[in-house]
Amino acid sequence: MSVSQSMRAVRITGHGGPEVLEVAEVPVPVPRTGEVLVQVGAVALNNTDLWTRQGAYGRPGDPQALSGWRGPVDFPRIQGADVAGRVVAVGPRVAESVLGRRVVVDPALYDSEGPDAHPVGLMGSERDGGYAEYVTSPVERAHDVTGSALTDDQLATLPTAYGTALGMIERGRLRQGETALVSGASGGVGLALVQLARARGARVLALSSGPKIDAVRAAGAHAVVDRSGNVAEQIRAAAPDGVDVALDVVAGELVQEGLPLLREGGRWVVAGALGGYDVAFDVRRIYLHNAQVIGSSMHTPAHFDLLMGMARRAEVQPVVAATYPLEQAARAQEELARRGHVGKIVLHP
Repeated sequence: MSVSQSMRAVRITGHGGPEVLEVAEVPVPVPRTGEVLVQVGAVALNNTDLWTRQGAYGRPGDPQALSGWRGPVDFPRIQGADVAGRVVAVGPRVAESVLGRRVVVDPALYDSEGPDAHPVGLMGSERDGGYAEYVTSPVERAHDVTGSALTDDQLATLPTAYGTALGMIERGRLRQGETALVSGASGGVGLALVQLARARGARVLALSSGPKIDAVRAAGAHAVVDRSGNVAEQIRAAAPDGVDVALDVVAGELVQEGLPLLREGGRWVVAGALGGYDVAFDVRRIYLHNAQVIGSSMHTPAHFDLLMGMARRAEVQPVVAATYPLEQAARAQEELARRGHVGKIVLHP
C-alpha cells in the first residue's frame, strides 16, 4: 500500500490551555523493527489528554509540579491514546499478512513482557499518539478486530476508558452477584464501569447527577444515587447490606464517606481523583473489616486481551457523544473539559 510522506497531526508544544494544541504537517512515522504503521480511522479523547496538556499529574514528593503522566513530556508531542484504524505498512520482522487488518491499538507502554505487566507510559504522553493520520505501534499491541460489528468510532473509545474500567474490575475481583458502587458514572471510564460491571452480573449502584441520570440508567445501572444530595444516606438506602466493591474515579471526600459503607472484606478501587487527591479517612474502617484500598492504573496486557475479545464479539456498545474533524481538536478538548456530555468524544483524521 502506498503511504504519503507527510501527514496532518495535532501536537502540544508545551503545557498550557487549548492554545498549546497546534495543527502541523509532519513526516509520517516509519515503523521500526517489530512495529506496524496504522492509518487512523478514529481517535477518542480522554481526561488524560487534558491533564497531560496541562501538566496536571504532579511528581512524587511534589504534587504541584508540571508533569506528564509519568514524568516530563518530550515536546512537541502528538496527543491521543485511543486509536482504531488499519495496518498500512510493516517494519522489519513483521509478517505482511497483517497488512489491511482492522486494529485497535493498546496504548500502554509496559514495564516487562508478561501478561501481568504494569503500564509505565502511554501513547500520546510518553510516545507520539493518534491525533494524526498515521501512528506506529508494536505489532503485539495492534489487536486484530477485523470482524467486529463495532464502528471505528466505537472501537476507538475502548482502550483507555474501557481498559481502565476493566483493570479496576479485575483488580477489585468483582464477582457475579456482588454489589458495585460506580462513581463519576456519566464519564468515559464511569459509563464503561457501569456497562462492564453489569455484563459481569454485578448489581450496579451508580453516582451521577441531573440530566445525566437517565443515560447512566440506560447504560445498565440498577440504581442511581444523585450526588447533589446526601450521598452516604442514598447509598445506604439503595444497598442496605453494604457495597462489595467501590469502583472510584472521583476520590476526594467520597472515600471518607464511602469506606464505612463497605461490607466485610470489601474493596475500594481508585483510578482517578476528579474530586481531589488529598484524602483523609479513618484507617480503622479498613483493618477492622478486612477491607482493601486498591490503586488501579489502566490495564495489563491480559486485561486488554479480555477487552478485545469483548470488542470482537460486540459485547459492549460504547456510547459516542460527539465527533469532530482532527483540526478541531482544541474545540473537542474544550467540550470534554465542560463535562456536559455522556459517552466519548471522537476525532476523525
